Amino acid sequence: MNQLKGKTAIVTGGAGGFGEGIVRAYVAEGARVVVADLDRAKGQALANELGADARFVLCDVSLRPDIDALVQACVDQFGVPDIVVNNAGTTHTNMPLLEVDEATFDRVFAVNVKSIYHMTLAVVPLMRQRKGGVILNVGSTAGIRPRPGLTWYNASKGAVNLLSKSLAVELGPDRIRVNAICPVIGETGLLEKFMGVPDTPENRARFLSSIPLGRMCRPSDVAAAAVYLGSDAAEFISGVEFPVDGARTA
Repeated sequence: MNQLKGKTAIVTGGAGGFGEGIVRAYVAEGARVVVADLDRAKGQALANELGADARFVLCDVSLRPDIDALVQACVDQFGVPDIVVNNAGTTHTNMPLLEVDEATFDRVFAVNVKSIYHMTLAVVPLMRQRKGGVILNVGSTAGIRPRPGLTWYNASKGAVNLLSKSLAVELGPDRIRVNAICPVIGETGLLEKFMGVPDTPENRARFLSSIPLGRMCRPSDVAAAAVYLGSDAAEFISGVEFPVDGARTA
């Protein structure tokens, strides 16, 4: 359908899970995409599969030099990004809050929150020069209606959800739109950590019981939201928490 024809995008955490779904959908919709990830093998394989409209860049989003190199690689290969999807994220295992050690806490906030600070400082000046852009931050229903056992992860996603709104307000005059996409628990590599128990049908059923539409979020669900919010069809949509959650937070 080419909803993103002619647009250039950066997708962090793009080698797997929700990020891979977004990358595939963006290329299918006509965008050129820089795939950023720590997994070189998966990221390079995905870029190779998708061809000339995708490029892989090894990147630790918690490090400003890596973010600067990522943005420069995008500019050099495809031009200034029209869309940046801050999708890379991590979590601690579902457990009592007092059992999460400081190093794990710091890593969760570095990857989930500070990475957006780094990316904002790197791309907003370029978007301002071009007089427009889209920033999509993958938050979570965890930042809207938290589950027990994930307190520090929930807090990081609450920060992502709120900072997306604040960025939207401050960057609106620059014609830069910012939204948070908020998936419910999904079928990704982090699933067992979120559940804190083995991924069995019985354990899945406990989580599914809280989702009225009766299934977990899929990469294709998040990708569909990211395509719409990144497209010109959403030109007046900014500052929203966009649940992709089967009515979990309704």
